Amino acid sequence: MTLSGDFPAAATPSAIVSPRQLNEAQDQAVTTITGPVLVIAGAGSGKTRTLVYRLAHLVEQGVPPESILLLTFTRRASQEMLWRAGRLLNDSCRRVVGGTFHGIGAMLLRRYGGRLGYGSSFTIIDRGDAEGILNLLKSSLGLGKAGQRFPSRRTLLDLISGSVNKSIPLEELIANHYGHLAEHQEEILSLRHHYQRFKFEHGLMDYDDLLVNWKRLLEECEDVRQAISGRFSHIMVDEYQDTNLIQADIVRLAACSHDNVMVVGDDSQSIYSFRGADFYNIIRFPKLFAGATVIKLEENYRSTQPILSFANELIEHAAEKYTKSLFTRLPGDIQPMVYGASDERDEAAFVVATIRELLAEGVKAPEIAILFRSSFHSYKLELELSGAALDYEKRGGLKLTEAAHMKDMIAFMRVLVNPLDTLSWNRILLQLEHVGPTTAQKISAVVAAATDPFQALAAYAPGKSWKQAFQRLVELFEKLLRQSHSLAALYELVLDYYQPIFERLYHDDYPKRRKDIDQLKGIMDGYGDLQSFIDDTSLDPPEEGDAAGGEMDRLVLSTIHSAKGLEFEAVFVIGLAEGRFPHAAATFGEQWEEERRLLYVAVTRAKKYLYLSYPKQLMSQDRQFHRVGMSPFLGEIGKGYYRRLAGKTVPGGDYGSLGGLVKALPEAAAPRRTRAKKLEAEAFSVGAKVNHPFFGVGTVVKKPSGRSLDIHFDRHGLKTLHLDYAKLTIL
Repeated sequence: MTLSGDFPAAATPSAIVSPRQLNEAQDQAVTTITGPVLVIAGAGSGKTRTLVYRLAHLVEQGVPPESILLLTFTRRASQEMLWRAGRLLNDSCRRVVGGTFHGIGAMLLRRYGGRLGYGSSFTIIDRGDAEGILNLLKSSLGLGKAGQRFPSRRTLLDLISGSVNKSIPLEELIANHYGHLAEHQEEILSLRHHYQRFKFEHGLMDYDDLLVNWKRLLEECEDVRQAISGRFSHIMVDEYQDTNLIQADIVRLAACSHDNVMVVGDDSQSIYSFRGADFYNIIRFPKLFAGATVIKLEENYRSTQPILSFANELIEHAAEKYTKSLFTRLPGDIQPMVYGASDERDEAAFVVATIRELLAEGVKAPEIAILFRSSFHSYKLELELSGAALDYEKRGGLKLTEAAHMKDMIAFMRVLVNPLDTLSWNRILLQLEHVGPTTAQKISAVVAAATDPFQALAAYAPGKSWKQAFQRLVELFEKLLRQSHSLAALYELVLDYYQPIFERLYHDDYPKRRKDIDQLKGIMDGYGDLQSFIDDTSLDPPEEGDAAGGEMDRLVLSTIHSAKGLEFEAVFVIGLAEGRFPHAAATFGEQWEEERRLLYVAVTRAKKYLYLSYPKQLMSQDRQFHRVGMSPFLGEIGKGYYRRLAGKTVPGGDYGSLGGLVKALPEAAAPRRTRAKKLEAEAFSVGAKVNHPFFGVGTVVKKPSGRSLDIHFDRHGLKTLHLDYAKLTIL
């Protein structure tokens, strides 16, 4: 089996890519087109421009565009790069094969999935669908009955997906991170087996399956592996620091007949280990691809030098890294500001007062971002912003097509593509009045098992109470199948049927939800076939805010994870207190280092203004206030890299960093970093009482191992702390 004939023939362009407008390091990355290349692209260093120019350069040098594979982490990113490359060179760049790992995997599995026993019309399910299947199976297997403390469907999916993405046995994941669920291990393993079998039998794949099965194709089918490797003579991967082990293996296998692989990423911005991203993929790339050329992009085009110097100093303390030093030619000498607030209310008031001054200085609201480690950290700030009548947008909401009413509409389209999709049949049938889960599952099973599912639906004998509603459903599918319809016509037929059901199911707020359904029509209009629409709404669903269109004149509140890749004129990073950032559970090692990288991502979002704040007291789980210090990461930064702000909010008062009651302390008054004498492990014996500034009083419960210590705190339970970071006092 080969790929010949499946793709259009290539044409060699004659246009010249000029002017390059690249710095020396970027130019080296663009023009090194043979052999493995690792590009360490510092924050704001123009990595997208580098990728775009390299795409155009490859085509300019005679590489057929269809032979280039571009792997990105969002479909939008690949589309933008191909569009920009086309503007540099010509439209032939649009024939480059670009997309996400999951999207390209789906494309190849539709072509070669038969080798693994899958048909080409399998349905891709999202997280909500996967959780629904697990809940169904849990019930049918008699797990989680009343009185049993069996894991929720969300936790079960986290376990199954986590095992796949972290490439570790499920038993090991339970033992290391879910020890309290060890008693249910056998049932969880059995449930996973039934989940995998259910998906296979019903022609379903979840996101993880797209990667796992793509890797299986490459490993188990040598002819397919050779065909794919021969087909893609040049492979480029963006955001390589965010890949997991499966994705790294896919890249290595897909390049089995050549080593023309360029990966671009920044080890200092690897912050997605909770999704399975492996920081060490980028570290070990030169070992995976022997003789790799390593190129560092260090010139920054986003931030002023004081912000970059702060970021350089922060990451300098990282345990493992590719050493780099960001610099810029941009003008600007405003230093990052650090404010120690008396409490969270004072911190929120400081942010609001400073935002007012920024707005007065002419900074636009959408160019101001307030970033935090976890979503709930912004609660006090949101109250303060609302009280000050400052409008904001909080990032990280539902995807548009994940809302229940949107999933209802799309279910009809999904069964047209894959009649074996019992999950969608079940959803459609449950919309009928007087039809419960048992009846819906029974009908779904009959329909999916039939040679002609739609004929089986029409032949099914409905109950008296739901006969009329069922007949309407049968008539809908007769209309949908009667002739070839455009996607717009399909939408109108389904909506005409669904409208009365929609108003009944969502009677409280259906006018508001109707705006989403109207948006669906616009989305469908952009597709030429139903299968592509179904795939894209599963793989890369639009954000809920996308429906509104246009740029909102609002401040941006966001978790740091959601802000990665973005930039703002002014950035506030709040909650930089000990025990909160880094998170209390991140005591040392890789967790600690990822927290450091998370702060690095936050500060490098800022162009001109950077404010870092922390409350000096926090409420703990026992609802008592406790004094806390600044984040240890801030404590490591030398005094010359930021200025402290003094002052406190007073009722009715105003203060800010650009002038007013809060003013920068003179440089000489900046706090000195004094290194406390390190406590040796021998000083701690089992049973010894200690005090921690955040966790409070605790007892040493285990003899020290190296410089790590197990302590049971009265209020917070067992914690493992590292003596180099924990500020412990022996009582």
